[in-house]
Amino acid sequence: MNSIELLARLKDLHLLDGLGDWWWDGALGFEVVIGAILTQNTKWEKVKLSLTNLKNAGVLLADDNASLHHLAKVDSIEHYIAPSGLYRQKSARIIALAQAIIEDFGDFASFQQGVSREWLLARKGIGFESADSILNYACGREIMVVDSYSVRLLAAFGWEMESYEDVQRWFMAMPSRELENLYPTMPLAQIYARYHGKIVEFSKQKLPIQVLMEKP
Repeated sequence: MNSIELLARLKDLHLLDGLGDWWWDGALGFEVVIGAILTQNTKWEKVKLSLTNLKNAGVLLADDNASLHHLAKVDSIEHYIAPSGLYRQKSARIIALAQAIIEDFGDFASFQQGVSREWLLARKGIGFESADSILNYACGREIMVVDSYSVRLLAAFGWEMESYEDVQRWFMAMPSRELENLYPTMPLAQIYARYHGKIVEFSKQKLPIQVLMEKP
């Protein structure tokens, strides 16, 4: 099985029905930047509690740029993000990231357009998965996030990859013509976003691998 075949079989399972167009809550907004850090070493359900706390406290606002500038000025958000764990570390890193975005880009829209993977990876506490989550889900870039779910799914098919980049290359290696047949009008960045979301939902639902082994 190759990547496009796996995507087609996941698509047939309708795993994202009722979820957002990009799967990630708040996609293409500053909320994703915060969520990408909060979700490190914890469950998404805990992250949602933290994000709700930030919204209720008026720290995370409906306006992305207002949220960015507000976060850059606060001393701490530890109390609000406690459900996500490692709250002191994550608080410091989120605030430092907001300050760096303002210093280097000025506003969130400029950050979305101008940020590079290298810039993100140079920030303390941001690794490959967090950087790619921000690039894809917050900035709409054509890059696919891979995670432990992705690695385990490939291992179930007998594919053993040595690095994050190897796994990512496997998933992104899809002929454009076949992709157009599968998703005639969907932008590539959104296809990658939903592909990652399908893998996560498939894994969280603990569906048997056999449903992907059999052709529809």
